[in-house]
Parts: sequence; structure tokens; C-alpha cells
Amino acid sequence: MIPNCTNARKIEHLNVLQQDEQIDRCKRYFERIHLRHRALPEVDFAAINTATTFLGKPVSFPLLISSMTGGEHELTERINRHLALAAEATGVAMGVGSQRVMFTHPESRRSFAVRQYAPNALLFANLGAVQLNYGFDLAHCRQAIDALAADALFLHLNPLQEVVQPEGNTNFSGLAERIGQIAKVLKQPVVIKEVGAGLSHADVEQLLTHGLQYFDIAGSGGTSWSRLEHYRDDSTGGRTLGLTFQDWGIPTPVALDQLSPLGNRVTLIASGGIRNGIDMVKALILGGQLCGVAAPFVEPAMQSADAVIRTIERLRLEFTTTMFLLGIAKISDLIGNRRLILDWPTV
Repeated sequence: MIPNCTNARKIEHLNVLQQDEQIDRCKRYFERIHLRHRALPEVDFAAINTATTFLGKPVSFPLLISSMTGGEHELTERINRHLALAAEATGVAMGVGSQRVMFTHPESRRSFAVRQYAPNALLFANLGAVQLNYGFDLAHCRQAIDALAADALFLHLNPLQEVVQPEGNTNFSGLAERIGQIAKVLKQPVVIKEVGAGLSHADVEQLLTHGLQYFDIAGSGGTSWSRLEHYRDDSTGGRTLGLTFQDWGIPTPVALDQLSPLGNRVTLIASGGIRNGIDMVKALILGGQLCGVAAPFVEPAMQSADAVIRTIERLRLEFTTTMFLLGIAKISDLIGNRRLILDWPTV
């Protein structure tokens, strides 16, 4: 077993992701939503415009390369470098993995210094919100943002992952108020992000009262951090908590649907189990404005920026083709347009 520390966990996570195919639960919740095919779309495929803006910055189509990794290791530096180069080349957004490691291993800051590779991309810094109950404060948030000259900060919520980790931080009491205090004074927008179990209507309503308005759903159906944490540490013995809860959470399309009554009070990123361009379109129809994808980029990011670009372009073609087959020529006609849904059996 690798020594138990924040930096080592980054490599353990990558190793388990490569070794266990069932980490990606592949629940395919989005496949249960059927869209209205148009045999007469009345649009020119070549004229379809996938461009949009998020947090005031342009993106070529609504893709966010979701948070993955970082740390004091050649592999994590290489992955983030390749992702950033690809994000810049294709005009999409990118988030980095948790930057908590920066404060225990200062050398790891290099792996998050991706602005040099992506001078124009929309970039998200990332810290665990629970760390605000363990000594982190406004200064830590600012350092995380400064490390990559980020446009916004993810404060991620991961209670399931923390309780499964032998070394997890599980004091989530009073956290909404502390998050609100940070968001009020931080120059950059704060985006609340789950990591694979979803945000409920109650979660979002509570955070709205503290001034938050940006949320990354990150529902269930994709990567299971509960299962991953079970396998990354052999000290679990006979404990099976991570496996018992490997499918816990709110499926991403259900979470989006439950938040739809909040309307323009919230701005949503849809992530969790999105695996192709059709899923992305469905997520926007349900109210998302940006779609986060992580797992499909892990292997390409280990290879090269070109491999990541190929994955992005595959998603773009799938996304544009879906718009074409729905008779939709621009993103503004897609977001929240539930008339495009033909049928949605109960999840």
C-alpha cells in the first residue's frame, strides 16, 4: 500500500481507475430519455452554431473537462498539461482536481499551473468544501485560484467519499454558512460541485440562502468514488461500506429535473455519467448550461494532447449531429427546451 497521504492518493486513484472497469458504473440514465427525431430538420448541418458562454467567457461548445487530478508526480503533471493544451486548442472549459495537496506538498503546485498552456480557456480551481471545517480559509481559496489563474473556484462536496475513506474528513456541520462567507468576499465565482452522488433540491435551496448560484450537479451513474475508495486502500479488511454505497446518489437527469423549478435563480453544470454528445444535449434540454465529462479523458490524457483533442472532437461531432437531428441550430434554442423530449420512462 502507498503511504497514506494526500499526494499518494492522487496516484492511487489513477491506478484504481485503470484497473477496475466497474468504477465507471455505466448506469446510462440518460438513455432512458428519448428525443423527438426530425426527419425534416429544416437546418443546414454546416450552419449549426454550438458556441456559447459561461461565466462571461466563450466556449466553442458546452463541454467542461471535469476535475481529475494533480499532485507532485510526473503523471499528474502530464495529464493536466495535456488536458489544458487540448482545452485551449478546442475552445472548451477545464477544471483541475482537488488542490488540497498544494498545502502539504508545495511542489505539486506545478501540476496545477495550467494557465500557461491554456491562456484563453475557462479554468476552474478546486478545493474540498469540507476543508473549511479543518482549517482552510479565504487565503487557501485565493491561493488555489492563483495557482492556475482560474476564472472560478469549485468547492466540492463529497460526504460519501469522505466517510468511506479511512482518513476521510467527515465534519460537514455548519458548512453552508462557511461556504457562503467565502463566496461573498471572493472575487471569482464559487461553483458548488458534488463528485458523483448529486445535488438535491434541498441542498441547492439551502445554499441559495447563502448567496450561491452556480452548481455542478455531478449525479450518480458514472464514476463511483465510493467504489474507488474501497479498492485504493487495503486497510479496509472486511469492511464493505464503499461497495454497499457504490451506486448511492441521485441520477444526473433526475437531479436536473428536480432543480428545474428554480429556473434562473441557478446556473447549472451537468455532470455525472455523461459519456457522449447525445447525453450532453439531453443534459442541456433538462436545464444544464455546461456539461462536465471526466472518465473518457483519463486514458487519452495519459497519452497526449492530440489524443484528448480527438476525444473532444468526437463529442463535438456527436453533439452537433444530435442538434441537427432535432432541428436545432443554436444552443439558446436547446437549453431547457423540454418540447424536444419524446418520452422519459421513470428512472
